[in-house]
Amino acid sequence: MSRIQDPHKALFPHGNLFRGSSLSPKLSALLKKFEETLAERLKKLMPVHKDDVFSFSWMALAMNLLSETHSGIKSLITELELPVHDWDDKWIDVYLDNSVKLLDICVGFSSELSRLRQGQLLLHLVLEGNSSNEVLKAKSSIDSWRRHTFARNAKFENCIPVIDKLMESLELAKVKNSVKGKVLMRAMYGVKMMTLFVCTVFASAFSGSDKKLIDLHVSGSSPPLWRDAFNDLQTSVYGEIRNLLSSGRNVLLKELEAVDISVIEEAKEPAEFEAFWNSFADLGKKAEKLSCGLDLLTKEVDAFFQIVLSGRDALLCNLRVFSNVVVDSPKKYKTGKQLVR
Repeated sequence: MSRIQDPHKALFPHGNLFRGSSLSPKLSALLKKFEETLAERLKKLMPVHKDDVFSFSWMALAMNLLSETHSGIKSLITELELPVHDWDDKWIDVYLDNSVKLLDICVGFSSELSRLRQGQLLLHLVLEGNSSNEVLKAKSSIDSWRRHTFARNAKFENCIPVIDKLMESLELAKVKNSVKGKVLMRAMYGVKMMTLFVCTVFASAFSGSDKKLIDLHVSGSSPPLWRDAFNDLQTSVYGEIRNLLSSGRNVLLKELEAVDISVIEEAKEPAEFEAFWNSFADLGKKAEKLSCGLDLLTKEVDAFFQIVLSGRDALLCNLRVFSNVVVDSPKKYKTGKQLVR
């Protein structure tokens, strides 16, 4: 897995979106409910133990909660009774542009997961041997697995700069005349912050580098209710990532690291048949755990892809119905198209 070199970045959004505006009790309740729910999701991601970070179960939870958050913004739009024809053109442009970026990022992540799953076939060749004639073949498969697992993946690396571009749209949008619009923009700001956090953490996990971690700081005279939960989560997770790398670890995915350590140990075993094969019992268990983890996380990434795609398609359909404006939808992300790996 490649190392991606870039300096750390920090972003400081500022200002009070509601300066000069007063929210009705209904709008205030809707915003409070959304922000409290987001805070609870962020708290669920707080690792109980440091070893939870970069386990496939934790990463799958992160992607699942991110999917729930993106679904939640759809529900909020409905509850706000803010039809798409009342949206500012700039909001629409930013949303459509960001959705394409998220789909590209999903494709990159899915490609890396697919590549790691392909490597499992080489491990199966190792584990299925049952005679002394298979020893040399097994060792060859081990070498092939390591070369495959730690090779560069252009499709994944190409999605990394997209995260930087997504960052550019993080600033709170200026809303002049619509109080409902201000509520929506503030809620979408929270969605963007969680999305960027998850994307940068995943990029670090797959690349084995902390160079793309972006220190996001929530500030302003009217901080959202999820600020403390977000800051605590970011401090904990980023701190663990940097500790791992400073200690010399170059494999951050927990289950993958466990298999790699076993593989290295097996390669040191003497050539005698019995000693060599007896040592593979533990490797088999770790390889199975890796395989299950890859399947679980792939499922969650695919589900998030579909949520982003369906939200984009719904907006495009509404635009056509309400404004008769032809909006360009990238051909590679048509309705119902499956995630291509």
